[in-house]
Amino acid sequence: MEQDFIGHPHDFDFLVGRWHIANRCLRQRLAGCEDWLEFSATHQAWSHLGGLVSVDDSVFHDRGVGGLSLRTLDVAAQRWEIRWVSSRDGRVSPPVVGGWQGDIGRFAGDDVDDGRPVRVRFLWERLGPDRARWSQDFALAGTDGAPDGPWETNWVMDFSRLPD
Repeated sequence: MEQDFIGHPHDFDFLVGRWHIANRCLRQRLAGCEDWLEFSATHQAWSHLGGLVSVDDSVFHDRGVGGLSLRTLDVAAQRWEIRWVSSRDGRVSPPVVGGWQGDIGRFAGDDVDDGRPVRVRFLWERLGPDRARWSQDFALAGTDGAPDGPWETNWVMDFSRLPD
């Protein structure tokens, strides 16, 4: 985690409520693909335990799937862990870990994509009370776990708050 990016209670409270998401994701990751799929989703988020936990539920209607994000703050370490659970298989993803500096959140971790070990980065941007953006980057992981090649943005979500 970058030194100045730290976690505090309530960092994800901006997400509480209902949202429309405009998604763009690469048809194929880490393959030089430039073909983007576009689809919408609905999203609802809640804050729990005095802002130490953030949970959301996303439904990708056109794709017939959904998922849940679970964010937990390690207060002593001042870092957030973010995990994803897909309705496809119910598995909990490995965490990405990080924090915030102003309206920018940065999180990183390790995962596997299509059988290949990858480094993962999330970037959260708070864009005022009614807009936000999340993006995901992958890089193939080398034998030491460090990125082995360029980072590729493979998913972007633009959030627009829905009226209550």
